[in-house]
Amino acid sequence: MLKKLFLVLAVIIAGIIIVSRFQPDSYTVERSATIAVPPALVFEHVNNFKKWQQFNAWGDTDPNAVYTYNDTESGVGANFHWKGNSDMGEGNMTILESKPNEYVKVDLAFIEPFEGKAIAEFLLEPTEGGTKLTERTSSDHNFFSKIMCMFMDMDKMIGQKYEEGFRRMNKILPGMKQATEAPVTVPPDSTAASL
Repeated sequence: MLKKLFLVLAVIIAGIIIVSRFQPDSYTVERSATIAVPPALVFEHVNNFKKWQQFNAWGDTDPNAVYTYNDTESGVGANFHWKGNSDMGEGNMTILESKPNEYVKVDLAFIEPFEGKAIAEFLLEPTEGGTKLTERTSSDHNFFSKIMCMFMDMDKMIGQKYEEGFRRMNKILPGMKQATEAPVTVPPDSTAASL
């Protein structure tokens, strides 16, 4: 009986490995939304990892995750390292390209639960009502990710995180815009008043 069980298990594993070979060699996930503020304000927050964290829905996976930032606050060279629970894993993000109010390209390096590389991109363009923001992640599939994609929908999993990030931006950023655009009250100049 035990021999038959091992045989069935071996057949299942072999079947998974064979089927995984037919998975695509790469993947791209992309979502777009209109953020109700000008491109400059959106860019300020996607070009700075500390500011971006308030919209990063991946952080929900582990509220106790530890984040470490380098000395470059924003733009090319800015980096942060995260280490969370088994669901969140560990990795690094580094900004590779940065074009003010237009584009940010980020290198993603995953360390745990398995090693991997990806490129994340933020594309911004002015549109009626604010900024059209497109987020895109592209990567090559390795052996493990091909097997994972047989059991989970990568497009849905990543896409939902992007969509939640857009919702948070539209909840938070318009208030920041109003605050920065509020008229400044200057007290009357007593010297001028006396003339």
